[in-house]
Amino acid sequence: MELKIGAVVQSVRGRDEGFFAVVRAEGKFAYLANGKQRPLEKPKKKNIRHLKDTGLALDLEKIQTNRRLKTALRTATEEEGRSWQKKM
Repeated sequence: MELKIGAVVQSVRGRDEGFFAVVRAEGKFAYLANGKQRPLEKPKKKNIRHLKDTGLALDLEKIQTNRRLKTALRTATEEEGRSWQKKM
C-alpha cells in the first residue's frame, strides 16, 4: 500500500485504534498524528500492514497545527459517517 502525506488512515491493530493522518511515510512505516493523543511534533511510527486506507485525504494547508489537524480529521470522517475516535 502506497500512502501519501495527508491521507486519512484507520489503525486496525494495537491500542491506538482510530483515525489518523499520515504525516510522513518511509518504506514500510508511516508516521501518524491525530492532533490529540498523537501531536504533529511526536507522530506514531506504525507498520503499514496495520493500517487501512479510508480513501480520504486532507489538504496539507489544513494540517499545519494540531488544532487544525484535529478539526480536519473530525470533519472528514464524520462526513463519511464514521466515528473519528474509538469509543472507550
